[in-house]
Amino acid sequence: MMNINRKYSDPRDTSGCGLVGFINRDGQCVDGSYIKKSLCLMKDRGNGLGAGFAAYGIYPDLADYYAIHIMMDDADVKSKVEKVLSEFFLVHREEEIPTRANPFIKDPPIFWRYFVKPKKEVMLTFEGDDDLVVRAVMSMNNNVSGAYVISSGKNMGAFKGVGEPGDIADFFMIEDYRAYIWMGHTRFPTNTPGWWGGAHPFTILDWSIVHNGEITSYGTNRAFLEMFGYKCTLLTDTEVVAYALDFLIRQHKMPLRAAFYVLASPFWKDIDIEGIENKDFAEALKAMRIQYAPLLLNGPFAILFGWKSGLVGFNDRIKLRPLFAGEKDETLYMASEEATIREICEKPDRLWMPRAGEPVIGMVKEGV
Repeated sequence: MMNINRKYSDPRDTSGCGLVGFINRDGQCVDGSYIKKSLCLMKDRGNGLGAGFAAYGIYPDLADYYAIHIMMDDADVKSKVEKVLSEFFLVHREEEIPTRANPFIKDPPIFWRYFVKPKKEVMLTFEGDDDLVVRAVMSMNNNVSGAYVISSGKNMGAFKGVGEPGDIADFFMIEDYRAYIWMGHTRFPTNTPGWWGGAHPFTILDWSIVHNGEITSYGTNRAFLEMFGYKCTLLTDTEVVAYALDFLIRQHKMPLRAAFYVLASPFWKDIDIEGIENKDFAEALKAMRIQYAPLLLNGPFAILFGWKSGLVGFNDRIKLRPLFAGEKDETLYMASEEATIREICEKPDRLWMPRAGEPVIGMVKEGV
């Protein structure tokens, strides 16, 4: 576990957090200045104790390799990190993640990235490449003191830390990356500490999560996931959402929309009402809610979920946290505030507030 700077905000402050994301469904890549501009508008939703970004399409020349982003407390940890990596992977390339000195970023960890492929001889004990990568990430986060895997997907990466959104973006030189999906988050931690590993997004493979709110079912969710080899080590409730979606979509092959009906299942009374017009759908909702009951997310939340093929936004079943969506040509935007969308899309073709518990799904066009 990394050393944690337990710096808290004024206890009279209330919960906030801000999130924003957009997907160019035609695959067009844009630089990080857009997500930075949009996220920085929500200054009152953060307090400088966490901000971060996820970007897809940033390593086109290395798209066949898993890009392992790692933060380390100090240089002495690097040899331990590489020992674990060597157990699972062949390293094609490694380098320090470029950063820029910023007067408001104090004592940052060391950031390194490795482009790797699984060892064939190790693959014999796993069900596939992705399964091996998940186990390697869990091993790193659980066993290497002073190191944490920030992201582990292909052709994507996460960049996060303790600071205001503009300062974190400047520190990681976000404007130098080009992506077709961007996600951003500014944090206002209340129940968990503000530290570098606890900033959003949270990832596993190429799944990324940013979250506004509180997962009050964290204990139940965590206990269930840890029965299947996931390790929750980051001192935050949000971590379980990334692992839950990996479990449902990758391991259990659940259709995308169905996975979100598990996490934000309708109330029993609403399922009964649904059954009046669509009995088969209602029965499917009942079966999912019963079988995957420990993965139901309780509490107020709005969540953006990204992966290589799309971006999804959804919130809790009674909409206790705001979520707006907008469209302009081939781009789908989602954010905590309407103004955040208009900051980078002045005249959207369509702007709306999604229904409680109903996922908004944007997919990259087939063939892109």
